[in-house]
Amino acid sequence: MFEKFKALWKVKDIRNAILFVLGMLALFRLLAHIPVPGVDVDALQSFFASNAILGLLNVFSGGTMENFSIVALGVAPYITASIIFQLLGMVVPAIEELQKEGEYGRRKMNQYTRLLSVPLAILQGFGLITLIRQSNANILPDLGMAQTLLLLATVTAGTVFLMWIGELISEKHVGNGISLMIFAGIVSSLPRAIQQTALTVDASRLVQLILFVILAIATVIGVVALTEAQRNIPVSYARQVRGARMMGGLNTHLPLRVNMAGVIPIIFAISIILFPPLIGQFLIHAKTAWIAGLAEATITLFQNQVFYGVLYFLLVFIFTYFYTAVVFHPQQIAENLQKQGGFIPGIRPGRATAEYLQFVTNRIIFVGAAALGFIAILPLITQPLVPGSTQLTTIVGGTSLLIIVSVVIESVKQVGSQLTMREYEGL
Repeated sequence: MFEKFKALWKVKDIRNAILFVLGMLALFRLLAHIPVPGVDVDALQSFFASNAILGLLNVFSGGTMENFSIVALGVAPYITASIIFQLLGMVVPAIEELQKEGEYGRRKMNQYTRLLSVPLAILQGFGLITLIRQSNANILPDLGMAQTLLLLATVTAGTVFLMWIGELISEKHVGNGISLMIFAGIVSSLPRAIQQTALTVDASRLVQLILFVILAIATVIGVVALTEAQRNIPVSYARQVRGARMMGGLNTHLPLRVNMAGVIPIIFAISIILFPPLIGQFLIHAKTAWIAGLAEATITLFQNQVFYGVLYFLLVFIFTYFYTAVVFHPQQIAENLQKQGGFIPGIRPGRATAEYLQFVTNRIIFVGAAALGFIAILPLITQPLVPGSTQLTTIVGGTSLLIIVSVVIESVKQVGSQLTMREYEGL
């Protein structure tokens, strides 16, 4: 491992790329600690720490919401815009065709995603300001129309700036820029969470803390296994004669990942599960008695850990199947195999191959969906082991850990591929 690290550090281009990425991530964390004027940061952090749902939303923003910094929205609007265009590709033929046009289509889709992120940032910024005002925690001072517009312009500009930084990082080919910023936000909050836990855990809870550490290590191993697990479908290519050359006759495999959807189902589930209590927060002070009562009942229902956990698990499970259907097309794969002279041994080409791929996918996705749902609710399960440390259990157990492992694996693979490419250039 150290030999490989020394080898990549000796390559000037890779070394400069890594240093540039570290510099951009440091700039991002610096901006995340510059709050907008007039905000009570301590009260805001207490508000986020007391709400598990908002804690998860803070994770996907890159840890910028709890300070209400000038980049408070983080990259959440960009992620939302990306998901919207992925879903539109299912129902809008023009977008579907654009997604298939290679590099040109990718650039156009990125441009559309950036444009859509701006109004989404304004909308999400207004919703966050309204939610904080409704919290009765005296976090934000009374704002006039001009001050509110200035605040919205600030956080929107912050999101646009982070999108630009993310693209600069992605161009260095050491990982996805947006994912790395979320990763940096999660990791940066880990030392403080450990410190808070160390101050609250006494000798009587030492056994519980040890069990939590063991469970966290087991979770890391499970997340790595889930991220890397795949089912290899054997594929053979028939021999073809082209002129005087014999081509084909190869035996290879088609990898089907157990978790094709990544962390997207969890984002979908959070978006759905966050909506009713947010609306309840807006309406809890309504003048109409039955509306205020309904809003309070909704908030109370979603604060029930059993109801929240079961609903969260089911939503993640369902969205895993849904998103896999969006990104995986057995019929298209079967057609491509048939055009290239490939076939699965024992399966007829064409429709039978598509049906077989769909059958296998449904079986392995069941395992992936169940595992992803379990990872999502893991913070709720581990919370009794370390009481009073909601932030630590949110980071170490569950979604945050899945993001950390996925980003590290992706970055290691990209850096490794660059190193391999330069070794071939030397030959």
